[in-house]
Amino acid sequence: MNFAPATGARGRLGLLAAALLALPLSVLPASADDVVARVNGKDITAAEVQMATDVFGEQLAQVPEAQRRSMVVDALVDMHVMADAALAAGTADSPKYKARMAFLEAQALRNTYVEDQLQGKISDDDIKARYEKDIAGYVPPEEVHARHILVKTEDEANAILKQLADGGNFEAIAKEKSEDPGSKGNGGDLGFFAKGQMVPEFEAEAFALKPGETSAKPIKTQFGYHIVKVEERRAQPVPTLDQVREQVIQMVERDKYQETLAKMRGEAKIEILTPPAAPADPAAAPAPAN
Repeated sequence: MNFAPATGARGRLGLLAAALLALPLSVLPASADDVVARVNGKDITAAEVQMATDVFGEQLAQVPEAQRRSMVVDALVDMHVMADAALAAGTADSPKYKARMAFLEAQALRNTYVEDQLQGKISDDDIKARYEKDIAGYVPPEEVHARHILVKTEDEANAILKQLADGGNFEAIAKEKSEDPGSKGNGGDLGFFAKGQMVPEFEAEAFALKPGETSAKPIKTQFGYHIVKVEERRAQPVPTLDQVREQVIQMVERDKYQETLAKMRGEAKIEILTPPAAPADPAAAPAPAN
């Protein structure tokens, strides 16, 4: 038997169909416009297709966009065909099925409650209050605005330092001689950056210089030899609420979830029934009675 990984469209469809085993069958009412397929008279709806698409976005990211919808529909058809076979075989009466459905129901109830009662009730005031709380204690890091000229050898770098000392224009020399394609066209301009964004040797020199100063000697890094010039220093601008809104919402959701869950656990009757530990050594287990 061949256990090589499946490849191609059918292989990806098989993987998706296997993943869909964890997805409950749709119970949403459908209009005629919402029905995309039928299996044994049972509707597969656009809502179900969207649900499967959302749940298995990671797997579908490897599929060309034009093929995703048809692949999801095919996988759902396969799922419903097998689900009907399972019903005919009496699987719905098995303890394993009932235990799995109990788990899926609890999971779906939890997720829907979080979406509707927690995430769905976060207000603009909640978001603004969390933002203002975080900003109140925020100390913006220092940034420098620097330019550089990158060359391959120390001799080239020293020659450029002499050229600058003789009155050469930093930007013009960078455009002519720098080996950095990303900044060369802008006269070596790297814009503003904070600590941790550049290689250590370069960063140490940039943050040691004052505005208007140029490094006195070449700075060696893994990329070559740099001549550094600092244009400005400043505190990093404080981000506006609009710029960090999504991150703030995530923090508010997390806090509300944790607070609500802690309250619920405090009010619930919880019993942790730990089963006896299995013997570490099988030889130490009691011998079966004759």
